[in-house]
Order: sequence, then C-alpha cells, then structure tokens
Amino acid sequence: MKPNKFPGKKSIALLLDPDKAEGDSLQYILKAANESNTDFIFAGGSLTFNSIDNLISEVKKLCSIPVILFPGNLLQLTLKADMILLLSLISGRNSELLIGNHVIAAPFLKNIREKLVSVGYILISCGNKTSVEYISQTAAIPSDKPEIAVATALAGEMLGMQMIYLEAGSGATNPVPVNLIKAVVENITIPLAVGGGIKNKQEVEEIFHAGADLIVLGNACEKNPELLKEACRIRDKF
Repeated sequence: MKPNKFPGKKSIALLLDPDKAEGDSLQYILKAANESNTDFIFAGGSLTFNSIDNLISEVKKLCSIPVILFPGNLLQLTLKADMILLLSLISGRNSELLIGNHVIAAPFLKNIREKLVSVGYILISCGNKTSVEYISQTAAIPSDKPEIAVATALAGEMLGMQMIYLEAGSGATNPVPVNLIKAVVENITIPLAVGGGIKNKQEVEEIFHAGADLIVLGNACEKNPELLKEACRIRDKF
C-alpha cells in the first residue's frame, strides 16, 4: 500500500544541498525544474555550513514544487518543508542513525506528524567511499549482494516503514545496479526510491524499468541541468 503523500506514478526529485545551492546556480536549476515539471525538491546534505531554512525559503520564492526535507543530521531539522523524510539507516548498525537521533527529534516533530514519511534508508556500495558512508560511520551493502539488500528492505517494510530508499551516495562512481533494484522491487509492496551516482538519461530509464517509483538526482544536475529535463521526459513515458 503506497502512502498517499506520494503519487502512484513514476516521480523525479531534485536534491539540493544547502551548502552548494545558492545564487544564480540555484535560480538556473530551479528554472529547469519548473520547466520540466519536476515532482519534488529534496533539501539536505551530509554536512551543515548553511541554513536549511534559508534554502527552503529561497526555493519557495522561486517555484511551487513541493519541498521535502532530506535531513543529513539533526541540525537540518525544520518546520518549513512540505514533507519530512524520517530516515532510519537500516543498512548500518549505528544506533544513533537507527533510532537515537529520532528520539531527540521526536518532540520537535510531534505536532507535524502529517508531514512525516518514515523511510528505510539503505546504503549500497557502488564504487568509491561516499560522504554518507564516512559521516554515518557505517558500511554499505555490497552491490553484488542483492539478497542482503532484499532482506534489509523487507525488514524495513515489516517494521512499518512507508518507503525504501536505495542510496549509492553523493558522488558515487556508479548508480545502484539494476539487478539489485529489481530484486528489491519484487519483494516489497511499498514505494522504492533510488538515488546516487545517476549521471545520464540511459541510467534513469534503466532504473525506472527496473521498478523504482522515485529517482533522486543531485550532483549530476548541478553540472548538467539538462539531465533533469531528460529524466522528466523519460518519467512521462511510463
């Protein structure tokens, strides 16, 4: 059963890092997002030098696309987002990222429960070590071990997660492998998001064909905003 916060169709999200998205470059990428009917803007990053509130406020001035908080740490909590992903890093064994930070955040979030989407966040090793792995101090699931990813995703769904997110990590050499995505899709009944390492339209098409419901694009769109438009054109074919 899909949570009603997400549409029952293929979707594209643009991930903006508060430490990178600003000025003319932010206006340019949001113009591309508007023109291509991007479904969501995700706001968040592994580190926090700039205010997440400032980024969300600026995004809301420039477009009407729903803004979803994709928090990298507790300093990125905000009430300004339209939705908040309550991420539990279920691929790792760092208790702070499984439940510890959530306990600290709960009093802050208790009056906006309608905005929350509980997400089973799964890191997949897809090349070089990423910022997410380093900051989280957890090991990613090897990309050639789909059975571990499937069992982890199943556990997340059985624990009541509303979505599974397969993450290759910002700056990953490669995206999450198609065969691993297919294996997870065949075993869960909740929406699946995939992000990290996606660099071209062929990879977008392959990931959608594999069964992903939502594709999250970040670094590659900063370098090539045209990728966002191409990804949305592919989305519209499904």
